[in-house]
Amino acid sequence: MTVELSRGAQMQYMRPGQLEAAGRAMPVVYVPLGLIEWHGRHLPLGNDALKAHAILVRAAERFGGVVYPPVYFHSAFDQAHLVPVLSELFERLKRTGFRVILGVSGHNVHQQIEIIERALAPVTADGTVAGAGLWEVTLSRGEQSGTDHAAKWETSNMMCLYPELVDMSALPAGGMNLDMKPPHGIGGLDPRVHASPAVGQRNVELAAKAIGRKARELLESLPAEHRAFGLPAVSPEHWWMI
Repeated sequence: MTVELSRGAQMQYMRPGQLEAAGRAMPVVYVPLGLIEWHGRHLPLGNDALKAHAILVRAAERFGGVVYPPVYFHSAFDQAHLVPVLSELFERLKRTGFRVILGVSGHNVHQQIEIIERALAPVTADGTVAGAGLWEVTLSRGEQSGTDHAAKWETSNMMCLYPELVDMSALPAGGMNLDMKPPHGIGGLDPRVHASPAVGQRNVELAAKAIGRKARELLESLPAEHRAFGLPAVSPEHWWMI
């Protein structure tokens, strides 16, 4: 039940012609954000960005668009420095020709959305591109799709996406606190009881579907003359780097 992630939608693996073709087919770019953070003893420290990136790859596979590599910035950084850096990244993606920029955080605190939205504001102000800041489950959260901290949902996601990175034997056999506090630092339903690859697969697919639909909605919200890939060609005459 492991989800295989295609390299075809991931920008870092693309050749120039592939990037141009993907942009012309669907001028949407997804930017996953996360951080290096404690996620229990059983999950990888990069859980949040890995999760967001994988969900966005699934969205791009189904709806089109391109996924930027994971960005390991978070809201605890100095906002005076971080927001301009993210704005510069978004502006460069705009100049590359993308018409929709979705910043999606796997670190589910409200401040993450705020920095994405602040960074997008000057980039989208002229109305030629659209954008939004989201958590990976902002649009899908419900009975079959949710989030937590290293508990049912995040453990299930990793079981589905990166099972080789999950070590359930690192969790205690006996009592375990689930209130985010030491010694376990886990918040939510007990992953030993509630987590599974099937739960993760359903969560991932619902989140990817909702994000892909949002991307299409944002593209269709733009004036018709601004819905096409905006770069003449991905070639040295017109483009060099992001």
